[in-house]
Amino acid sequence: MTSDLFDLLVQALGETLYMTALSSVIGLALGLPLGIVLTVTGRGHLAASPWWNKGLGLVINLTRSFPSIILIIVALPLSRFLVGTTLGATAALVPLSLSAAPFLARIIEGALKEVDKGKIEAALAGGARRGQAVLRILLPEALPSLIRGITLSVISILGLTAIAGAIGSGGLGSLAIRFGYMRFRDDVMVATVIVLVVLVQGIQTSGDLIARHISKRRHVYE
Repeated sequence: MTSDLFDLLVQALGETLYMTALSSVIGLALGLPLGIVLTVTGRGHLAASPWWNKGLGLVINLTRSFPSIILIIVALPLSRFLVGTTLGATAALVPLSLSAAPFLARIIEGALKEVDKGKIEAALAGGARRGQAVLRILLPEALPSLIRGITLSVISILGLTAIAGAIGSGGLGSLAIRFGYMRFRDDVMVATVIVLVVLVQGIQTSGDLIARHISKRRHVYE
């Protein structure tokens, strides 16, 4: 590996990790409450409300229906307003987070719906409030599934950073486009793909290990 390729890879990798990590945190901060609301307002749940459920679900579905590259472009004015620019890794955090939030909301909803309603009803019968049932029963019981879902979401966000590279966000996607594709450098393309594969495998393996560890501890205490 040439020295210039190594330097380019290190810089691009740092930008990709920065975008992926912060976008995942922000997306989770937005998606988690949305997923909880979608779950508890569902039919027969803690705070059943068909109008809220259908309205919020419609908004989330509309947001998810946008192709990623279009949503990223549409969100550029918001990036300019919040961070003062539409270029660079920090500017990409806005569209990446907006793309991740509805996806995470549906992932979280699916995980929470797997929890046995009997456990929630038992908690309510024991005097727990609805908020306590969510924090003490719903979320802990769904934690392994939540971890797996969040892992999938982080990998999706990693893929989105490559798409964002097409509009000047930096990162491995931008490196592959500007130096690999446009300058016909096969070494850059190959190195970028290898790094992305390693990242995806690392994230997936870590998520699986954490989820498995939580499941094993739960079985021990049960």
